[in-house]
Amino acid sequence: MEIDLNADVAESFGRWELGDDMALMPHLTSANVACGFHAGDPFTIRRVVNAAVSHGVAIGAQVGYPDLAGFGRRAMDIPSNELEADVLYQLGALDGIARAAGGQVAYLKPHGALYHRVLTDHDQASALVSALTSWPEALSLVTMMGSECARLAEAAGLRVVAEGYADRRYLPDGRLVPRNQDGALLTSPKAAARQAVRLAESGAVRSLCIHGDTPGAPEIARAVRHALTEAGFTLSSFA
Repeated sequence: MEIDLNADVAESFGRWELGDDMALMPHLTSANVACGFHAGDPFTIRRVVNAAVSHGVAIGAQVGYPDLAGFGRRAMDIPSNELEADVLYQLGALDGIARAAGGQVAYLKPHGALYHRVLTDHDQASALVSALTSWPEALSLVTMMGSECARLAEAAGLRVVAEGYADRRYLPDGRLVPRNQDGALLTSPKAAARQAVRLAESGAVRSLCIHGDTPGAPEIARAVRHALTEAGFTLSSFA
């Protein structure tokens, strides 16, 4: 049984440091790299991409709304044609840095407000999928199964990778507990590891995510990876 462990990285900006990407990287099989719209600056992105290539970690473009001040977690109304261009711009920027380091972008994952918007919004999901189908090489889409963007991507012949979260609590309907509610985050490595194993054993996900800005993310990733290995899973990227 194979499972992927991904994390959001390269989210620092200038002097503002968020997370510990270098400590997190050895535990991952895939890295969701910020592309400069919601977080990240060119130097940070290049440093993280170099580390991913060095560790054999697959590189994914984590694209978001142009919202550095709100970390991409604020809802924005972007016209579909502009959103498609924004996604392509972010993909191109990251892929250029990745190729300079000897790698390349292998998949795309939306971030924050965009991630949640394309779960249900047909127009925004269509723009995202249109950008993917415009890209000259086949890229996988990482998202929640049953979502609008997953449906459109599969209809377009794209590979959709089902994702679950090790460090976020779930609502009964399978959606995530909003971040503004108490207990939305799982910051205990043991609790996150238990949830990761439970999700992996369900067979409903191929990739598990840990947020790079969750307190203690490297320790959580270490515990999750160990627990998955003990449960009989092989850690490998889907890419």
